[in-house]
Amino acid sequence: MAKKKAVKKSTDSKKNILGGVDPLVEYGRDVWLAGLGAFSMAQQEGGKIGGKVVEKGSKLFDQLVKEGSKLEQTTRKSVGNASDDIRGGIESRVDRVRKTAASNWDKLENVFEERVARALSRLGIPTADEIQELINQVNELNREVRALNKKQAAAPKASKKTAKKVTKKAA
Repeated sequence: MAKKKAVKKSTDSKKNILGGVDPLVEYGRDVWLAGLGAFSMAQQEGGKIGGKVVEKGSKLFDQLVKEGSKLEQTTRKSVGNASDDIRGGIESRVDRVRKTAASNWDKLENVFEERVARALSRLGIPTADEIQELINQVNELNREVRALNKKQAAAPKASKKTAKKVTKKAA
C-alpha cells in the first residue's frame, strides 16, 4: 500500500510539473513498474526453490524481456505519432497567432498614420503629396521664367539691329 501511494505521489508531482500527463505515458510507466515488480518477485521466489526454478525463471525472464521490447517499440511508435500530432497542432496555432499579430500590427500602424496625418493637417502642415505638387509648380514656373528671359534677351538684340539699320538709312 505504501508503494502505491509513493507511486501515486510521483505521478501527481509529474502531472503538476508537466501540466498534465498523457494517459498513454502513464499506462506505459505502470506497465514498466509491473514488469520490475514481476522480475523482483521472480528473483525472490527463485532463490527459495533452487536450480530448476531459477532456470525456468531465467527463461521466463528472457521471454518477458522479448515481450517487453516488442511492447516498448509499439509504445514508442504510438508516443512518437502522438507527439508529432501535438507538435503539428501547436505549430498551426503558432502560425495563426503570428498571422493575427501581423494583421493587428498593420491595422495599428494604419490607424497611427491616419491620426498623425489628421493632426498635421489641423496644424496646417502640408502632406508629402501637397509638397510634391508645390515642387512641380515651382519647376514649371522656373522653366517659364527661363523661356521669357531668353525671349527678352533675344528681343533687344533684334531691336538694336533694326535701330542701326534705320539710322544708317537716315544718314
